[in-house]
Amino acid sequence: MNTVPTVTVRREIAAPAAVLFDAWLDAASLTVWMLPGDTQRTGIKLDPRVGGAFEFVMHTPKGSIPHTGTYREITRPRRLVFTWNSPYAGQTDSLVTVEFRALRGGTEIVLTHEGLPSAEMAAAHNGGWSDIVALLAATQEKARAAG
Repeated sequence: MNTVPTVTVRREIAAPAAVLFDAWLDAASLTVWMLPGDTQRTGIKLDPRVGGAFEFVMHTPKGSIPHTGTYREITRPRRLVFTWNSPYAGQTDSLVTVEFRALRGGTEIVLTHEGLPSAEMAAAHNGGWSDIVALLAATQEKARAAG
């Protein structure tokens, strides 16, 4: 049986779903927390509408890594679905779904990345998405503390 690797990252964040959802579609916000691994900065271009494209260029000590995709679903504040294409995802469109589930006192984010071509790529993306969601949580905690 040949199964396609899937990554799932879950995190509870003490922020409303709408705030977290909007953070995924705001270039200024994304530059703060879309920094997995040794990424030092990320250049962001967005057209946040269904059918619109995005480009994240992650700048690391080893060079620049382009990530591109197209928004497939934008259902504020519950669900965001987009394709994901990068040199580390096999250069084919994989699919990322981010769900925002309201909880008492916050939101659970469930990020699922499907269609990665190998277990190694899935493991690398699990680490990257975990870093990204943790940085989003830290950004929200910092904003709440300043608040």
